[in-house]
Amino acid sequence: MSTRPAAPHACDGACADTGDLRSLMAAFPTGVAVVAAADPAGEPIGMTCSSLCSVALDPPTLLVCLREHGPTAAAVLASGSFTVNLLDDRARDVAELFASGAADRFAHVRWRPGAAGPHLVADAHSTADCRVDRRYTVGDHVVVLGEVERVTVRREPRPLLYGMRRFKTWEGAGPPADPAGRLAARTHATTDNTEN
Repeated sequence: MSTRPAAPHACDGACADTGDLRSLMAAFPTGVAVVAAADPAGEPIGMTCSSLCSVALDPPTLLVCLREHGPTAAAVLASGSFTVNLLDDRARDVAELFASGAADRFAHVRWRPGAAGPHLVADAHSTADCRVDRRYTVGDHVVVLGEVERVTVRREPRPLLYGMRRFKTWEGAGPPADPAGRLAARTHATTDNTEN
């Protein structure tokens, strides 16, 4: 894992107001995930995250942004691995739970250990197991790039969305267009029947 802290930077009056940035990003709806890892004692740690994106297909790489001094970032960086659990449209309460800061979040959900961290088997339609490749500190957050080592698809994606400061479902959600049948082949190949 490589680490490159960002150069210290203080706004000299040229930076946008944080409220304006929040309003800007609220108008950009995203999917909702729980990023999770095991802490050094093996206990599951996780947080709701909508600041994630794919970076590359070769090698398959995801990017997540975590609060630098939060317990999830500490667990991810200490273990060198993490999971990205993409939440179902029925999992709004789970998204709120993992955004709450409650200490016993995993006591209220069905989960199992995965190759890179906890899998939310009842609330996530898909999970990516990732190995930390590099990290960058930017302001009060750490940007983590993770190589995707495995994808588990449990069921047809019906994603939970977040935008304009509220949760929504994708109207008319159904299977994505997949003319080559790749998703069906991938789903069959990566579904883990031990989660049922």
